[in-house]
Amino acid sequence: MSKFTLITIIVLVSTYAQGQVIRVDSTTYWKKYFRTGLNINQASFSSNWKAGGVNSFGFNALLNYKASYKKNKTSWDNQFDFLYGMVNNQGQGYRKTLDRIYMETKVGHDLNEKWSLTTSVNFLSQFTKGYKYDKDANGVETGTLISDIFAPAFITSAWGFEYHPVIYFKLTLSPFSPRVTIVADNNGRFDAVDVVKPYGVNVGESTRFEWLAFQMHAEFNKDIAQNLNLKWRYVMFANYETIEPKTIDHRLDVNLTAKINKFMNVSLGGIMIYDSDQDTGVQLAQAFTLGIAYSFQNFEEKK
Repeated sequence: MSKFTLITIIVLVSTYAQGQVIRVDSTTYWKKYFRTGLNINQASFSSNWKAGGVNSFGFNALLNYKASYKKNKTSWDNQFDFLYGMVNNQGQGYRKTLDRIYMETKVGHDLNEKWSLTTSVNFLSQFTKGYKYDKDANGVETGTLISDIFAPAFITSAWGFEYHPVIYFKLTLSPFSPRVTIVADNNGRFDAVDVVKPYGVNVGESTRFEWLAFQMHAEFNKDIAQNLNLKWRYVMFANYETIEPKTIDHRLDVNLTAKINKFMNVSLGGIMIYDSDQDTGVQLAQAFTLGIAYSFQNFEEKK
């Protein structure tokens, strides 16, 4: 009698199918855009799989909503951007891969075709706890709490001018940009970040106000080749009271998306952060995304 030995079972689910619905509504001054997506990946191995491997399961989820109003010289732009991802590796448990809450509202008044007066308020934080993982003397990996929801969180109000020479690029210069940094339950639980001022907030306090500050915000979103889109956002924040090169905050988000066909896209993204209140070095993150996505908008994109 012949025998059949099952060596391994590997299941990898990783596709990116995008469905897009465009229903033009020429009767409204509002342009609305909604996008949601989910990426799932999983792998499993039998106990006698000789090549080695770790059973795992993970997902990335996103939700993005934009609503922009434009009538005569007045504009009002709103954005909600939520990202969350995790992976569960056997023997390590659940760990975050993505975590972002971003909301912004901005009002503008055109001075001419390329310049506007603007004022905006934005909020940035995360959904769940974040940990730093290190091995102890026995080689056992343990997690140390370094962040949480509203720890930190940033609320920034920016007042200034926006320069928009072309539809795919905007530069906002805000010489008055007060910011409040929030660290909830700042009772020493973030000693792994700083034992005195985690995220720039004194232990025992929950907020730090920076009233006199400057912010520069640049955005680029353009198809740089057929079926290839490049999107980036750069933010610089400088406190006038402590201004010097090492205290200026920088954040750059870059995303490159290739459209394979009508229903399939693939995306490569990266984030660079320099904030001396968080770390003395540059922080980097990168993500390669394939998943299921759906988007809806009530306007046609201008080419």
